[in-house]
Amino acid sequence: MNKLLTASIKEVSQKINAGDVRSSDITKAAIKVTSIIKPLNAYISITNETAKKHAESSDSRQKDCSLLGKLDGIPIAIKDNYCTRSHPTTCASKMLSSFIPTYDATVYQNLKNVGAVLIGKTNLDEFAMGSGTIDSYYGPTKNLWNSDVFKKYYSCNSQAKEHIQQNTDAHSWHIAGGSSGGSAVAVATGSCYAAIGSDTGGSTRNPASYCGLVGLKPTYGLVSRYGLIPLVNSMDVPGILTRNIDDAVLILNNVAGPDGFDSTCFQKKYIPFDIPDTIDISNFRIGIPKEYKEKNLSLEVQECWDEVSQYLREGGASLSTVSLPHTNYSIMCYTVLNRCDVASNLACYDGMEYGHRSDEWSSVHNLYRKTRSEGFGKIVKERILVGNYFLLEENYEEYYVKAMKIRRLISDDFNTVWNNNIDLLLTPTTLTGAPKYNDFISMDNQTQCSVQDYCTQPANMAGIPAVNVPIKLSKNGLPLSLQLMGPPLKEKELLTVAKWIEQRVQFPKIELKDLSLLE
Repeated sequence: MNKLLTASIKEVSQKINAGDVRSSDITKAAIKVTSIIKPLNAYISITNETAKKHAESSDSRQKDCSLLGKLDGIPIAIKDNYCTRSHPTTCASKMLSSFIPTYDATVYQNLKNVGAVLIGKTNLDEFAMGSGTIDSYYGPTKNLWNSDVFKKYYSCNSQAKEHIQQNTDAHSWHIAGGSSGGSAVAVATGSCYAAIGSDTGGSTRNPASYCGLVGLKPTYGLVSRYGLIPLVNSMDVPGILTRNIDDAVLILNNVAGPDGFDSTCFQKKYIPFDIPDTIDISNFRIGIPKEYKEKNLSLEVQECWDEVSQYLREGGASLSTVSLPHTNYSIMCYTVLNRCDVASNLACYDGMEYGHRSDEWSSVHNLYRKTRSEGFGKIVKERILVGNYFLLEENYEEYYVKAMKIRRLISDDFNTVWNNNIDLLLTPTTLTGAPKYNDFISMDNQTQCSVQDYCTQPANMAGIPAVNVPIKLSKNGLPLSLQLMGPPLKEKELLTVAKWIEQRVQFPKIELKDLSLLE
């Protein structure tokens, strides 16, 4: 069972379908894993009873030979900014600490419809405002790699194991990335086989990079946002975190498609696809954007970029240098648009309509002030204040309108590249491996996001699909990754090349040491 918990969905699904293992057995073991990884703080809530109920239903279908598909009986996790009926949805904020939705987000409903088992709701930066999962009302999430939990319960190949043990520092730990860090750690530890995150500026790809996972940001509008509590409405995309490309394809095939509840969702029928094991990349033309060779790019990530570029050339792909000239403006533009949407979206949390309400107040104005002061964390309050400043009548043209114009230029840069016969772009995902917590918090939130999201954010500006692919471990035993980006609705092509890279690099696999440790 220990190896099965870190296997692929395909392997586990085959065993369930053949009757070799029951969903209830897998689910019981997965819930046990959530208990041993508590020090990492990946979950805000564990949905034990729901998981048991889902697993028992899957067992019944297994017995009746009526399984609903490859996800039937498979444990999954959902980021805690998605509404889940009868389960708290907190957005990692005191403001929503007692909120229990009366409906399910479409993404979660789609997964339930095919028999997936909900293990729990995962941690995030408050209202998804961050790149580290350190600004949560429920405390920060820690990276599995180079952790005491890893040393005690997990193993890898001999070289990676040696690095990890030699470089573990009991007095410091590495961030998981954000804002979907809880989802990433949940998948990396084997407590679930896939997790749903959200991606507004890189919040799925960033933690996937730091945790050694596949992190897929689909085309904006391909997957419904209904039930996802918004951050930036025009950039938010449900993201997918898995341990390999095939699993990401499987999850995408089950969550993508039209939704009458979401007016921004494509209403055209989604056609599922699979990627063969034997892949020919000789017809692919891949661009290397020169603007992504940023000054803070680590030597190890640069070496990964160069190595994979050479692998692609040897595989027959055509590579060329391209330019995305407005890349350097993307973070500044995003800063303005993000704060404006935050100020607008969070205005409803006022003590009268939604969320936390202060117990001590003497007037409506005082209620409003105290509720928001108590309910929101420091980062959220700062973004609301700045967003309201940008939206003032005298500042609107100077900030918001200009930012929207720059966003158009950033999108046009990508369109120009696609029109020049480039199929995909290969870039770093993050500039380094996962930073240590102490180093990360030495920067303010804005600086953190500016550094961590430099390579990921432009894809959200343009609404294009992107995927993180883990490549290898750094000298101190931390995952290093690269990103592929493609034209809108070209997920199949994007993930085909991603799978080819995955096959070529053979990123080290984590396994639980011994099932007896879980008993």
